[in-house]
Amino acid sequence: MAKEPRVWQRMLSGRRLNLLDPSPLDVELDDIAHGLARVARWNGQTVGGHIFSVAQHSLLVEAIASHLDPDMSREWRLAVLLHDAPEYVIGDIISPFKAVIGDAYKAIEAGLLAAIHLHFGLPAQPAAALKRFIKQADRQAAFLEATHLAGFGREEAIKVFGRPDPLPRTVLTLLEPWPVAQAEEHYHQKVTAALAK
Repeated sequence: MAKEPRVWQRMLSGRRLNLLDPSPLDVELDDIAHGLARVARWNGQTVGGHIFSVAQHSLLVEAIASHLDPDMSREWRLAVLLHDAPEYVIGDIISPFKAVIGDAYKAIEAGLLAAIHLHFGLPAQPAAALKRFIKQADRQAAFLEATHLAGFGREEAIKVFGRPDPLPRTVLTLLEPWPVAQAEEHYHQKVTAALAK
């Protein structure tokens, strides 16, 4: 008789997160920050002495979102910071590969995001307006990362990600890849601050 495949991931906190049936009780901010700081955007195909991590990407998206809406609510800020949080478990799959994999990946990602949202007191499914807002900030971040870190020319990036809005220099400083420990610490602090508001 064939053995059932293991569908849970053990975290450093000791939690076991089931990929097919994730529980909000098995979600921990320490695990998310630790994992996202070690996951490379662009499959690591970026310039610099360090990876550009998903944790740092999330901070970049939050900075862009804050520029777009300086009066963003605590819930929206938290959702922006957590928009790629499932990747602490499943890694950052590049968009072309997601298109090849199809719906199975999307279902796992959506289930994890729902559990993460519930853990942090957010609705399991974000409102359509929030999803659009996160997508807008995320695409601008992708454009900046593509042109500053991943070797895209400006015109190619515009075709793929759209034309970005002008952004302040404070946002652009987040494009310098950080060491893992710095990305983990800054991400953890930013989420904790959003939770405290």
